[in-house]
Amino acid sequence: MIRLHDTSGGDIARAISHERHRMGSPTTGMVLTLLILSDEEHQADATEAAVNSAREHPMRILTLVPRPAGDADAIDADINVGGDDGPGEVAVVRLRGDRAEHGNSVVIPLLLPDTPIVAWWPSNPPENLARDHIGSHAQRRITDSSADPDPWSALQTRRLNYAPGDTDLAWTRLTPWRSVLAAMLDRHTGPVMSADIGVNGASPSASLLASWLMVNLGIEVTFTPTPGPGITHVTLETTEGALSLDRPDGAVAMLNVPGVPPAPVALSRRHLAELLAEELRRLTPDEVYARALANLDQVTGFTVAN
Repeated sequence: MIRLHDTSGGDIARAISHERHRMGSPTTGMVLTLLILSDEEHQADATEAAVNSAREHPMRILTLVPRPAGDADAIDADINVGGDDGPGEVAVVRLRGDRAEHGNSVVIPLLLPDTPIVAWWPSNPPENLARDHIGSHAQRRITDSSADPDPWSALQTRRLNYAPGDTDLAWTRLTPWRSVLAAMLDRHTGPVMSADIGVNGASPSASLLASWLMVNLGIEVTFTPTPGPGITHVTLETTEGALSLDRPDGAVAMLNVPGVPPAPVALSRRHLAELLAEELRRLTPDEVYARALANLDQVTGFTVAN
């Protein structure tokens, strides 16, 4: 690890470049720059998830940690290049005192040229991601409304301030559910009349799933409180009987279709690194997410799951 105290963005960039040359490994293999905007509480987990994702997406990881209160004005950085942190580059940069307000000037010299930029807020994102002084650099902007103390309010903020390129890990968690449900409906021709989602607690993922079902099927969706973990079932009432996907243990779901023996489906809850890696595979706007987010004001019964 290289540690720099009272440094600058230019010095950090030169230290990374010098270490790359010392190792005989150029930066040309980096496919993107990931900017993580985090507090101290969440930065370690977020950086670790990014490092694990870098094994699939070699990248420069810049974790910016503002420390405005009680610190002298300074920029400190911990830098790792390759080694145990995989093929990527990692710099955890603490912006102390008044420097906490100048993250943008620190970031500019550190951005890899001619590669996409992704911004990720593990917690406490700004209201408008695309207009944020860091988010404005990014083609893709990632948040996680599940990490907010008030998930429903966080979702509404995302809806009201959405810009193409915004996404939410609460939506990413739904990919396996949406894939299985879509495949189930492809094989079942009867009209769907309504749906019910079993969920533990106030889940933004459940609300986005309800909105997605409403947009695509034009049906009413209700919520049923369950012990969890997370979403535990989705039941679709059709003219030919109930179709259900039940996952009471957070790992394996049972697919139930009238006239067909129940079938197990792998549907485990995924780790943060897996969610991030999925988001980094697609850097274009997610129009399906945009439609589900825009329709959230039609979702009712969210308070039932509180």
